[in-house]
Amino acid sequence: MSNEYQICVVMYCARTEKLQPNKDTVFFRDGLRRIDFVLSYVDDKDGERKQERRKEFETNLAKIGLELETEDKTESKDQKTYFLKVHAPWEVLAKYAEILHIKVPFKKSDIPHRHDAPFEWLSYPFRLPENIMHPVPEHFTYPFNKDKKDFFLIEDKDTFFPPSTRNRIVYYILTRCPYYKEDRKEKDKTGIKRLLSNGTYTTAFPLHDCRYWKRGRNSDCESERFNLYKHWARFLCFYKEQPLNLIRKYYGEKIGIYFAWLGFYTEMLFFAAVMGVICFVYGLLSYEDNITSKEICDPEKGGTILMCPLCDQKCLFWTLNSTCLSSWQSHLFDNEGTIFFAIFMGIWVTLFLEFWKRRQARLEYEWDLVDFEEDQQQLQTRPEFEIQCTGRRLNKITQVQPSFVSLLIPQIVKFIAYRLAVYAAFASIIKDPLRKIQFVGRFITPQLATSVTASCINFVIIMILNFLYERVAVWITDMEIPKTHLEYENRLTTKMFLFQFVNYYSSCFYVAFFKGKFVGYPGHYKYMFGRSSRLRNEECDPGGCLIELTTQLVIVMAGKQMCGNIQEALLNWWNSRRTRHNPETQYSRWEQDHVLLNFGQLGLFYEYLEMVIQFGFITLFVASFPLAPLLALFNNILEIRVDAWKFTTQFKRPVATKARNIGSWQEILNAVAILSVVTNAFIMAFTSDMIPRMVYLYAYSQDSSMRGYINNSLSVYQINQIPKPNMPDERNFCVILCGVVFFRYRDYRYPPGHEEEYKHTMQFWHILAAKMAFIIIMEHVVFVVKFFVAWMIPDVPSGVKARIKRERYLIQEYLHNYEVERLKIQLSASFITEPILSNRAKRKTSTLICPL
Repeated sequence: MSNEYQICVVMYCARTEKLQPNKDTVFFRDGLRRIDFVLSYVDDKDGERKQERRKEFETNLAKIGLELETEDKTESKDQKTYFLKVHAPWEVLAKYAEILHIKVPFKKSDIPHRHDAPFEWLSYPFRLPENIMHPVPEHFTYPFNKDKKDFFLIEDKDTFFPPSTRNRIVYYILTRCPYYKEDRKEKDKTGIKRLLSNGTYTTAFPLHDCRYWKRGRNSDCESERFNLYKHWARFLCFYKEQPLNLIRKYYGEKIGIYFAWLGFYTEMLFFAAVMGVICFVYGLLSYEDNITSKEICDPEKGGTILMCPLCDQKCLFWTLNSTCLSSWQSHLFDNEGTIFFAIFMGIWVTLFLEFWKRRQARLEYEWDLVDFEEDQQQLQTRPEFEIQCTGRRLNKITQVQPSFVSLLIPQIVKFIAYRLAVYAAFASIIKDPLRKIQFVGRFITPQLATSVTASCINFVIIMILNFLYERVAVWITDMEIPKTHLEYENRLTTKMFLFQFVNYYSSCFYVAFFKGKFVGYPGHYKYMFGRSSRLRNEECDPGGCLIELTTQLVIVMAGKQMCGNIQEALLNWWNSRRTRHNPETQYSRWEQDHVLLNFGQLGLFYEYLEMVIQFGFITLFVASFPLAPLLALFNNILEIRVDAWKFTTQFKRPVATKARNIGSWQEILNAVAILSVVTNAFIMAFTSDMIPRMVYLYAYSQDSSMRGYINNSLSVYQINQIPKPNMPDERNFCVILCGVVFFRYRDYRYPPGHEEEYKHTMQFWHILAAKMAFIIIMEHVVFVVKFFVAWMIPDVPSGVKARIKRERYLIQEYLHNYEVERLKIQLSASFITEPILSNRAKRKTSTLICPL
C-alpha cells in the first residue's frame, strides 16, 4: 500500500469520525468534560407546565455552576426522548466535597502490609488478579479543604475525584436544587425526586463507564464495569473471591458492605452445612439400629395396636404400623446427633456474628470509614418531610404498627382450621382402617397428606400476603414522615421484618410448639372453636411432630428460595431481551443505560430482607432439619452471582452511598440469634421425641434398651367409654364386633380401672421435669459459651487498632508539618514585602519633597 493511499485513508477516517461522533462515550461532545449525571424526559400533553419546571430547574443548576448539554429527541433511537447531560466542573466539585466532608488522598500510605500467613498458597486458585482486588493504591486521606489544595495529591483535577464521588456530589446538588423562580419561594418545589414523581423528568442516573461485555474504547475512560462482569458477575467465577475493593470503588461502600456481608455469611454457612451433613449421615448409619421404628412397623407389634381416631366421626380407628414410613423418616432428623447439632448451631451463630464484627472493623479501616459518622445523603432531610411537616408533628403513627401486625392472626387461625378440616376429609377417604392412600407408587397417611398440602397452600398464601404486607409497611412508614433517609430505612426495616417474621414463621411455630400440646384425651378433647365446631385440635402421631416441622420448613424455605431465583431469572431474562434489541454501534451510552432497571433507594433493603429471613430458617428451626444450612449454602453461592449479574448488567449505575455497617439488620440478627437458642431448646424438648426416649432408656427400660418403648409411651382407653360425638360412624363399628375392647392414644395416663383413672402417671411428670431441665441446661450452656466467645473475641482486631492509631499519628504529623511550612512561606513572603513597601514609601516621599 502506497504512502499516499494510507494518508487518504487516515484523512477519510478522521472526517468520518468527525461527521459521525462515537456516542458510546461518557463525555460531552467536546470529548473533555465527563458526564456525571443524565436526566431524561419526553414531551407530552402537559408539556408546557413541565417545560417551565425544567427550564427553571436547569437555570438554577447552571447558577450553581453545573454545565449542561442536551441531546435532542431526533438523536435518540426512539425519536421521542430527550437526554440532559450534567457535568460538574472543578469549582463545584471542590465546593461540595468540602461541604460533604469527602476524604481525599494527600500521601501514599507507608504502613507495611501484613505478611502472608502460613499455607497462603492454598488460596491461590481462589484469588483474583491484584489489579482487580486492589484497583487503587492505599493512601492517607483527609477531608477535602479548598484552602489547602496544595496539601492533597492533585495531579489532574479532571481525575482527582473518581466517578463514584462525582455522581454522589451531583446527586446531592440535584436533590437540593429548587425549580421555582427567585421571586417565588415555594418550599415544595425542590429536588429531582419531586420532578421524577410528577413526571417532569422520566429518569435520573449516573452512567456506567462502558459496556459490560466489552472493554471501553477510550483509553481515558475506566473499564471497571467490564472487569466486574469478567471476574465477578459470571457464574463460572462462583469459587473465586469477590473483588470487594473494586465493588466499593464502582458502586460505593453501601453496596460493597452488603456483598462483603453476604460473602462472609456464605463462608460461615460452609461449616454449618458440613456439621449438618454429618448429623444427617449419622441418622442414615444408625437407620437399621432404630428399634422404635422396627416395633412400629412390625405386624406383630405395631400392626396389632389399634389407635384412637384423630378426629370426630369421620376419622376411623387405625393401626400403629400405618405410620411406619414417617417413623423411619423422623429418625433421620430426630436422633442423638441432633442434640449436639442444636448446641453447635447456637455456638455457630455467635461465632458468625462476632467474626463478622471483626471483618466489618477491618473493612471500616481499609475503606477509610473509621471516623465516618453517617453519609450526608442518609442524614439529610427527606424532601417528603420538608413538604409535609411545615410545623410540629401532630402525633406518632408508630402505635398503628401492632394493629397491622394483628392482621396476620387471621392467616394463622385459617391455617390451623384448614389443617383440622382437611385432615378429616383425608381420613374419611379411607374406608378400610388398615388401608392407606397410594400416591405415585408410595403409601401416605392422612397425617402426611395433610402436612404436605397444608404446607404448600400456606406457602402460596405467604407469597400472596408478602405483596400486601410490603405495601402496608411502606404505607405506615410514610405516614410517620421520618426526617432523614437513614431514619426512614431503619423504621421500614423494623416493620417489614415484623410482618415477614410472623408471615413466614407462624406455621412453623404452630407445628413446633402448639400442635399436639393442647389435645386433651379421649372423652375430654379440646376444640379450636368449641365443641360445636367439631374441629378437634390436632395430635402428633407416635413418631412425633418433628417430621411435620421438617416438612413445613423444607417447603417454605426451599419454595421461597426457588420462587425468588425463578422470579429474578425471568425478570432479568425479559429485561435483557428488552435492552439488547438494537445494535450497540447505533446505541449511545446514555440510551443503553436508560433502558436498564432503576436501582431504588430500597434496592438493598429487599436483598438484606431475603437473606435475614433465610438466616431465621436455618437458626430458629434448624434442630428439625440439619440439612437446612446446606440448602442455604447452595442458594447463597447462586445468590451472590445472580445479584452481581443484576448489578452489573441489568441495573442502572446506582448513586454511590457510604455506609460503615449493615445498619439495623445487625440488631435483628442479634435478636434472631438469641431467640434461636430458646426455640431449638424447646424443639428438642417438646417437639422431638428425644427426651421421652432418654427417660425411658435410663429409668424405665428393663434391659437398658429401647425395646418396649412404644408400648410404654401409649396409654389405654376403653372403647365403650367413648362419647357418641367422638365415636366414628357405623363403617368402623366392626372393631367392636371383632371383640376389640381397648384402643391406644399418645399420652402418659393411668388405664381404666385404676384408682386414678385417666390421670397423668408419674412417668409423665418425670418426662416433664427432664424436658424443663434440658431446656435450662442447654440454654445456660449455649449462652455461657456465647458470652465467653463474645468476650474472648474483640470486635476490632488488635492489628487494626494499632494501624488506626499509627495512621492517626502520621496524619497529625503531616498536617502539623504542612501548617508549619505554610506559615514559614507566609512569613517569608511578608518579610520580602515589607522592605519593598518601605522603599516605595521613601521614593514617594522624596518625590513629593523635591519640588519644594
